[in-house]
Amino acid sequence: MTRRYQIIDRVAALQEYRHICTEVGWAEVMNFEAAAAALPRSLYGVVAVLDHQVVGMGRIVGDGAIFYYLQDVAVLPEHQGLGLGTQIVDRLVTLVKTNAPEKAFFGVFAAEGTLPFYQRFGFDLHPALTGMFQVVR
Repeated sequence: MTRRYQIIDRVAALQEYRHICTEVGWAEVMNFEAAAAALPRSLYGVVAVLDHQVVGMGRIVGDGAIFYYLQDVAVLPEHQGLGLGTQIVDRLVTLVKTNAPEKAFFGVFAAEGTLPFYQRFGFDLHPALTGMFQVVR
């Protein structure tokens, strides 16, 4: 029997977000109390669902006018390698390209080794820009 995944336009609920983050190894770097306030402020969200269970997610954060960032793209390990990450990112990229104004900045902080994956969607290193961040402690 073939598994039937659905890609649904919505932000993951906090319990879904917590479960996926934990299963992909992000729990140590996530503040789930802050996530409760952050998730509803997402501009767009997508979840991958199988049998009424969320098995993947991704969202867009930003100001909704100039800056958009692809964030929290993750798929439960037992569902990886099936193209769900590609479907999630493709849908989010389409949402931004359909709704963002001309010359909007659309960025992603990619994990090590994932640059080729994100390049397929038009993301790339920019010779005049250096991405930087800090974690507030």
